[in-house]
Amino acid sequence: MSDVRPRACPIAGTLDLVGERWSLLVLREVFMGVRRYADIRANTGAPRDVLTKRLRSLEAAGLLERRRYQDRPPRFDYHLTAAGQALEPVLIGLREWGLRHLRNPPPAPRFLHTCGADVETRVVCARCGEPLEGGGLVTVLEEEDRSGSQGPSGAPLDPGRDIP
Repeated sequence: MSDVRPRACPIAGTLDLVGERWSLLVLREVFMGVRRYADIRANTGAPRDVLTKRLRSLEAAGLLERRRYQDRPPRFDYHLTAAGQALEPVLIGLREWGLRHLRNPPPAPRFLHTCGADVETRVVCARCGEPLEGGGLVTVLEEEDRSGSQGPSGAPLDPGRDIP
């Protein structure tokens, strides 16, 4: 019997819901205003059975809601819930990463703010607003026990000195 237990965290929980390729591509399409099954399928290339399962799982997870737009035959389209909309920065961040780090990124749509400027993701300190760029991140594993915390170099932190 193995003593290995994966670290439980919100990242792992989120990946359980959206960490599969087709799920993220479905969310991308609905985020971009594509709402009907046939259009989502055409833009993602997902096989029918896979797309149907992903739409159902995203709906069950509370990220999408299905709305009837036709009675005979019954037809539905898909809309982001508030939880689904909260993933927009993640999708924008994945797009930005791909544009920067893929060898030959395909053309990508621009995401514009209502003022007309491009939208970008930024990670900033919740206290001082300083951007996190290539350092300055401290990982705290448990709020009560900061003795196991590590700084960017992996060196243990002194809770009395390094963490306010």
